[in-house]
Amino acid sequence: QVHLVESGGGLVQAGGSLRLSCAASGDTICISAMGWYRQAPGKERELVATIPNGGSTYYADSVKGRFTISRDNAQHTVYLQMNSLKPEDAAVYYCHSEGCGYDFWGQGTQVTVSS
Repeated sequence: QVHLVESGGGLVQAGGSLRLSCAASGDTICISAMGWYRQAPGKERELVATIPNGGSTYYADSVKGRFTISRDNAQHTVYLQMNSLKPEDAAVYYCHSEGCGYDFWGQGTQVTVSS
């Protein structure tokens, strides 16, 4: 079992920045890839970015050049630096981990972007 706790969401003006954090605990040895998804009201959950244990990061086209995902394996934490935020980035952001044949999700953190 892996427990994920997100933090760092909030309200920001368009063009501003936020940094999300996700701390993992439990069977962290099972974690291979970690990533961020988001879900806006009335929309399906979508992949934002992923970072594997080694290998290349992946970004959705909508966030390329604005968001950066990073990972501190020693602290079992993944980050999402979000710059140049747009109103369409507003959503609940969920941390995700996969490994040992399981997927785990955090509870989500709200990001609100005012225009």
